[in-house]
Amino acid sequence: MNVRNCRSCGRIFNYFSGPHICPSCREALEAKFQEVKEYIREHKGAGIGEVAEACDVEVQQIHQWLRESRLEVTPDSPIQLTCENCGAVIRSGRFCEKCTNSVAQGFKHMLDANAPKPEPKKNLEKDSPKMRFLQ
Repeated sequence: MNVRNCRSCGRIFNYFSGPHICPSCREALEAKFQEVKEYIREHKGAGIGEVAEACDVEVQQIHQWLRESRLEVTPDSPIQLTCENCGAVIRSGRFCEKCTNSVAQGFKHMLDANAPKPEPKKNLEKDSPKMRFLQ
């Protein structure tokens, strides 16, 4: 059993996976997420500071939700996210589509290079030392 202290409230809880917060704090955080989502839907031109102040959420938490692709900004939004690799403007996540595809291709190439190569088929010659059966 993996027991941890909640990073938000300090209570002890049985940890399974994900962030190190207890189930009650996780539910409260999810409720805040839904509140932020509704606020953004109703106030389309709102910036991160305005959303954070109106919903009583830290700016870093909103950035985290954007980086996790749980929230997405509209193209006309004043909120600007940049790709961590090339600096291109993105709507959510950490990387732009071009960099994501590049990383995926790099992983695929690396996996293909490390994959065992199939053995070539051997040609059976008439004088092969293998046993033959007549029908």
